[in-house]
Amino acid sequence: MVLDTEVFWDPEDFQLYVVEDIFSGTPEILVVIPEGNAKTTLLAGVNLYFADFKSTANCLVAAASREQAGILFDQAAGLVYRSPGFLNRFRVFEGYRRIVAYRSHGKIQVKAADDRTGDGAIPDLATVDEPHRARDMRLWRTWRGKLDKRSGQLLGISTAGEPGSEFEDVREAMHRGAAETITVGRHTRSYTPGESLIHDWRLAPGDDLDDMEIVKLANPLPTHTVESLARKRRSPSMTEAHWARFVANVPTRLSGPGVESDVWDGLAENRLDADRSKWAVGMLDLGWRVDTTAMSVLVWESQQRRVITGTRIIEPPVDESAVVIGLLELQAEYPELIGIVYDPNAGGQQMAQLLAKGEHPLQRDNRIRARYRLPLLDEPLPPLDFIEHSQDNAPMALAAVRFDEALRAGWLVHDGHRGLRRHVLNAVRRELSGERWKYDRPRDAKGERRGRYPIDAFTEVLMGHSYAVGIMDRPRRKAPLIAWG
Repeated sequence: MVLDTEVFWDPEDFQLYVVEDIFSGTPEILVVIPEGNAKTTLLAGVNLYFADFKSTANCLVAAASREQAGILFDQAAGLVYRSPGFLNRFRVFEGYRRIVAYRSHGKIQVKAADDRTGDGAIPDLATVDEPHRARDMRLWRTWRGKLDKRSGQLLGISTAGEPGSEFEDVREAMHRGAAETITVGRHTRSYTPGESLIHDWRLAPGDDLDDMEIVKLANPLPTHTVESLARKRRSPSMTEAHWARFVANVPTRLSGPGVESDVWDGLAENRLDADRSKWAVGMLDLGWRVDTTAMSVLVWESQQRRVITGTRIIEPPVDESAVVIGLLELQAEYPELIGIVYDPNAGGQQMAQLLAKGEHPLQRDNRIRARYRLPLLDEPLPPLDFIEHSQDNAPMALAAVRFDEALRAGWLVHDGHRGLRRHVLNAVRRELSGERWKYDRPRDAKGERRGRYPIDAFTEVLMGHSYAVGIMDRPRRKAPLIAWG
């Protein structure tokens, strides 16, 4: 087989060790090894071998996300395209993410992990790529229950997960229940004949994570040297949590501070006065009985200068009139405001509809305005446009990436509002499937996300900034009612 480096694959000893155990027929095999140690290449090669040499082999390969499944399929297809004679042995169906072996009539089918679609499968080899990224281990359990029908095997290849996750529970159970365990260096092989086997490369408790000689023991691929690991450790983008989990292979929670205080404080400007001739978006996160309501304005002075200002935070219980008054004040203060970005699923749709039509009493009725001690109007206020932005994982993951890029580049500027600062610094990074992540509220001792650590003011900034990035190359005009992105 020819790798993507255009050289023939000469398997390493540790890879042959794993492959030998796979070919021994053990029903359940888990390989846990740090990132960058050719996990996906090994998985692709093993599946191609099974499909080619086992008659009518049914090789099912799942990943925790469509993106990861795509990487996996591309690796297997690439081996077919590059390797001499392989196009005479395999046919690649890219649209179906399927590879068929001519000689044996075996096939490899790649798909995203879903225990519901996996329920009818009868695999000869069922492989789960990066199971630590899956929401749970239901697909693993589902496929494990199907193995006896064809004397099949279940193979998982992954890096470490978060402490207390189902993946880590399975990892530890395979070690704890093994009939025999052998540890050499920082590699442990735990085996129960006829049942399960785990190969596990990771640092031991008490190891120094900055000792590159020890870290190298958990990274068997020869391209990982003491020198290359040291360079990786020194990278400005490397975090303690990522190093521990993905290089040392130690279960680690990645939900540390989403934004460091010195980074956020470094973007504050005293006596900030935004350029009100530039276009701006209002940003709103609604809360009523439990969560706070927060609103701000993002003034887009330039690609390299995006100003966050005008923050207002309303503690619960929230009265709708206070929200409307705040929005109308922002509209009056920033004449180039193109609309208010908000999540309609948080409530307030009727309020938004009235404001968008210019029919809210506080926009046109002086008697109501007098009740709230607001200046009286000579004529009704203009409508206020609203722009929908969901808080589902996909749009908030995109919002996190866009905000993080602007944060690292120093393009964001803010007025130092203390309430907004508290909400920003409360947020943590939470990993999602498929290499994605988002900013989220930290969990309390009971595992709940509500409580003493609000991030609502940060949430509205994330939504508004993401929308602004998405339209920055479009004509500057009143924004239509559109979805995120």
